[in-house]
Amino acid sequence: MTRRHLFAISGMAVLALGGFLLWSARAYGPGFPLDDSWIHQTYARNLAQRGEWSFIPGQPSAGLTAPLWALLLAPGHWLGLAPYAWAWLLGGLCLAGLGWAAVAGWGALAQSRPGWAHAAAALLVFEWHSVWAAASGMETALFSLMALAALVLLLRIAKSDDWRPWLGLGALIGLSAWVRPEGITLLVPAALAALLGSRQRQSLGALLGGFALTFVPYLLFNRWLAGAWWPNTFYAKQAEYASHREAPLFTRVLQQGFLPLVGVGIVLLPGFVYRLVTAVRRREWAVLLGAAWAAGHLALYALRLPVTFQHGRYAMPAMPVLYLWGFAGLAEWVKPSARAFGLRLFSRFALALAAAVLGLFYALGAQAYATDVGIINTEMVAAARWLAANSEPDDLIAAHDIGALGYFAPRPLLDLAGLVSPEVIPFIRDEAALAEYLDARHPYYFMTFPDWYPVLTARAELVYTTEGSVSPAAGGENMAIYRWPGP
Repeated sequence: MTRRHLFAISGMAVLALGGFLLWSARAYGPGFPLDDSWIHQTYARNLAQRGEWSFIPGQPSAGLTAPLWALLLAPGHWLGLAPYAWAWLLGGLCLAGLGWAAVAGWGALAQSRPGWAHAAAALLVFEWHSVWAAASGMETALFSLMALAALVLLLRIAKSDDWRPWLGLGALIGLSAWVRPEGITLLVPAALAALLGSRQRQSLGALLGGFALTFVPYLLFNRWLAGAWWPNTFYAKQAEYASHREAPLFTRVLQQGFLPLVGVGIVLLPGFVYRLVTAVRRREWAVLLGAAWAAGHLALYALRLPVTFQHGRYAMPAMPVLYLWGFAGLAEWVKPSARAFGLRLFSRFALALAAAVLGLFYALGAQAYATDVGIINTEMVAAARWLAANSEPDDLIAAHDIGALGYFAPRPLLDLAGLVSPEVIPFIRDEAALAEYLDARHPYYFMTFPDWYPVLTARAELVYTTEGSVSPAAGGENMAIYRWPGP
């Protein structure tokens, strides 16, 4: 890739990300579309200012899924670029990285269409899920990049006789666990590819050695912080949404599989199937293994955490793989310059349709992002600012959404989602047990959306509601703050 191409893809990322941010800022000001984004910012700020790994100052905790992301956010607090500018800069780099990875892997995916590499980069950079993730302030964009980079590297080294690149691939996979624990699943296609190669023992040994080099410290880090091998979020999220696993597995798989089709994915689906067929014919095992990882990622969430909210953000890391593979298949299938009129017409229509759907959903995605930011700003952030102004620094607060609360109103905290209060995980959805827990701990305020805890809110005295308009217009409700009855 030339420097000119590098800058061109970077420019596309600036345009794509800037469009989302301007759309949102015009309506609701700067912000993040998730309360969890503020959890990362709070950990990063405490690390930068206090030199400790904590959400509540002075209380080290393993309440963060992505320690590497918080570590990358921390310099923004030293440089005075937090919370927004630095997070968006990192997101923009991740977005550009998707484009760079697309170009790097294109030769192995679509050898007959080398000139289409930058179209593939533009596809990933302007795809609305990718832009939403880059603008979210979350680790999603970074993990998407690391997953795609690992699979692209696998494409490039799968048939090589040199075992040394496998060491780097293993280290990258181990490092991805510092961003999302499910990053370790990338080890499966990599190990299978190593076993299918010409130097099986050396390649597999290098892969596992590189993986251990970066993954073992991750386990030790969690063990040191909280006495467990995995972060609290690993257990809390599965416990909180356990009821979702009661749906039939077939339904859960369909729900997860539908998420990548919202947008250009539906147009690229035939190309994805076509590329898998050609991979079987050519015995391109790395291509098949990459696609299998993406499908397996969706299946894993269907099994363990079958949620589809926030535009399927847990499914987003698989989407660049599915889209790049799908576009490669489309590129090899269509013949826009064919002599046959029917084939030429079909090919041009397919490409025009993909471009039109990509653009349409970019606009729809920007509007969705703005609405998400508006909800967080007018609900979680507004409630946190009220508590900052109307509570004492030592008042104990119970809450389910703790991100903005921790950032704007640092107080002693009982986290009903279990991220920094893991003792609630065994009874996380049992309101009677939660009421006993609150009675025993005596919080001064209780912050929640009323419908989330109808039993708890019925026992408490309402003292504040945000009265925001964005959440009700989107079918939600207003955040409320209650005075929990004293002993």
